[in-house]
Amino acid sequence: MPKEIYLVKVGMTMTEGMVSEWYVADGAAVKKGELVYALETEKVNLDVDAEADGIVKHAVEPGVMLAPGDVVGYIYLAGETVPEGPLSGQAGRDDADASSVVIEAPSVVPAPVATSPVAVQASAEPGLADGRLKSSPAARRLASELGVTLSLVRGSGPGGRIIERDVQAASASSVSMPHQPVSTPAKEVLASPLAKRIAAERGLDLALISGSGPNGRIIQADVEAQAHKGSSSQSKTAAASGSEFHPGQRIPLKGMRRTIATRMYESLQETAQLSMDMTATMDDAVRLRSQLVKEWEGVAKPTYTDLVIRAVAKALRLHPQMNSQYQEDAIELMRDVHVGLAVAVPEGLLVPVIRDADQRSLQDIAIESARLANAARTGALGLDDYAGGTFTVSALGMFGVNSFTPIINRPQSGILGVNQIYDGLTWDGETPVKTKQMNLSLTWDHRVLDGAPAAEFLATVVELLSEPYRLLV
Repeated sequence: MPKEIYLVKVGMTMTEGMVSEWYVADGAAVKKGELVYALETEKVNLDVDAEADGIVKHAVEPGVMLAPGDVVGYIYLAGETVPEGPLSGQAGRDDADASSVVIEAPSVVPAPVATSPVAVQASAEPGLADGRLKSSPAARRLASELGVTLSLVRGSGPGGRIIERDVQAASASSVSMPHQPVSTPAKEVLASPLAKRIAAERGLDLALISGSGPNGRIIQADVEAQAHKGSSSQSKTAAASGSEFHPGQRIPLKGMRRTIATRMYESLQETAQLSMDMTATMDDAVRLRSQLVKEWEGVAKPTYTDLVIRAVAKALRLHPQMNSQYQEDAIELMRDVHVGLAVAVPEGLLVPVIRDADQRSLQDIAIESARLANAARTGALGLDDYAGGTFTVSALGMFGVNSFTPIINRPQSGILGVNQIYDGLTWDGETPVKTKQMNLSLTWDHRVLDGAPAAEFLATVVELLSEPYRLLV
């Protein structure tokens, strides 16, 4: 019997997905561990490995929406009869009358002609696209087992993806050429645990990063700077080659972009959304963050958004109407406080969730938000990371925005926009005093709560940010 190729389910909340691209042509040979198709869901793109050697037959065309577990194709093993022609629309059916050929065992797994994977300088950033390391899950597993740094491996898979055989060749190369730097005993690298984790997620070699911490220790900022350097270099290269957006270009409305368009439109059509702004005095928050950056060096680097998330989580406990969902016959006040964090990625916007945010310390929130943001930008989030959000925080302050109208992430009842910190004025009697200020933009569902309780919630957030030491308890 041929081995079925399934539409992989990613996370407990996935309900549908599609094959966006076949990496192996219909009727072509594949080896176990090589990429066979690209899975696309409303939030996640994933490359799927072949689970056996054989001949691939497609059962569905790219772009057809299916349920998790549906059969999308088959891998015919040595000695099995391979039907001729497309199988589209015939998945799961026996067709004894179909024209077919029999695979001869030697032809099942012909050795692919591949460029020899060799170690390259990290500045070349092989296998990266939009700052992401392109590699198959099998390649990542094998690299971890063999101690191979993926950023030093040249990929021979589709689009330069690193696949299993590339890792095997890189490992063999390092063993057979002991004089090469990749095989010499590694010098111990001083790096914080957080820096090590982020470097592993980004596929960066810590030995090639200069540390700015005590005694040259590599900290989170050093890893992020290296990743940003590579991403910026790729962006410039892409712009020079004309691969960026340009006038007259037609961008297909599919995947994440289609989902965002549909859900934002539905949110505005099906809810009664109103917005308001309120200003927080941020002088003490600025000082607190500066102190915590030094205090938590090598562990966490809190952002102003982290302070807002902590304030929101505390305020939601005090104002449960905002932490609610509109139902057909009732308004359901949620038991848990799970705050979503909007993260911009090249394909659109992702909203991973910080679970039980009201029970986490500020440091825990800073660590978790950094993990989720990095995972979102490197494509490492699972669908479960998006599940269960009860309120969302969206930040545009880094772009110099002073006010905007965020759209509610249904079925939630509210979303808070975080704007830039700017130099404002307050009055001490008749004397103007320069102060740091930030506007907060709240959008709420008027079906769930009126303007007064919404304003009370926002005022609590503003009060907590103006007295930020309360966020530490």
